[in-house]
Amino acid sequence: MASIQTLSDADRRTIARWAAACAERVLPLVDVEPAALDQVHDAVTRTRAYSAGESTAAEEIAQRMIAVKAASRASTPAGAAAARSAAQASGVAHLAAHALGAAAYAVKAVSLAHPGSPEAEQAEIRWQLEHLTADERAVLRRLPALGADSSGPLGPGLLARGILGDVIRRIQAEVGSGDAVVE
Repeated sequence: MASIQTLSDADRRTIARWAAACAERVLPLVDVEPAALDQVHDAVTRTRAYSAGESTAAEEIAQRMIAVKAASRASTPAGAAAARSAAQASGVAHLAAHALGAAAYAVKAVSLAHPGSPEAEQAEIRWQLEHLTADERAVLRRLPALGADSSGPLGPGLLARGILGDVIRRIQAEVGSGDAVVE
């Protein structure tokens, strides 16, 4: 049985556009050697292609770990978070819930790049929310609230804690996902 965080292929294609946009905003923060940087950029390009119907979920799923490996080669925490945003975006073809991971890691990258500046973090979240289309908001509303489903990226793992969890809860509260609440 598929995870409730998967949603339909059409839903995943819809939300992939937003995930790619979130990741693309923080690409300048990625600080890896040129070959790994190309892999991170390629993850965003492939996510956009998937969103446009130019590739299949199977093709994207087969390549989704490339950006994860590239992120491990970042030289700063902000660079690693930015690369992880691209990796999460490329995972949307597998599970729609990864779109929230792309957004959360983008905010984390901005926060790490601007320590002591909560305004930068808040501005990034505001930008993300303002750039959601009505269709994308509808897709996000179909996802379970963070922590409500034990499997997948919205389970009790990394995305549920710290700044990542805070960002996802805020986005879910803003779009009216499940029974999400802002803590």
